[in-house]
Amino acid sequence: MARILADLPDEDIKWLDALAAEQGKSRAQLLRDAVAAYRPKAGADWIARGAGYWTDRTDISDGVEYQQAMREDRMERN
Repeated sequence: MARILADLPDEDIKWLDALAAEQGKSRAQLLRDAVAAYRPKAGADWIARGAGYWTDRTDISDGVEYQQAMREDRMERN
């Protein structure tokens, strides 16, 4: 395992230390956990991750229809 040197604001260090004490972990372990949790999400395509988020919403109609209605409303106000 390699070591790294990272500069963090004092407030973040205090927060990390408090969280580490609360969870019975070291500061380094918390940072390893955070990187491990972030890593799978970092490489994923954000569009693919977001696809289908609103499929269960019944209050949202077709996206193209919504855009057209918004444009028509804007045109009527001008």
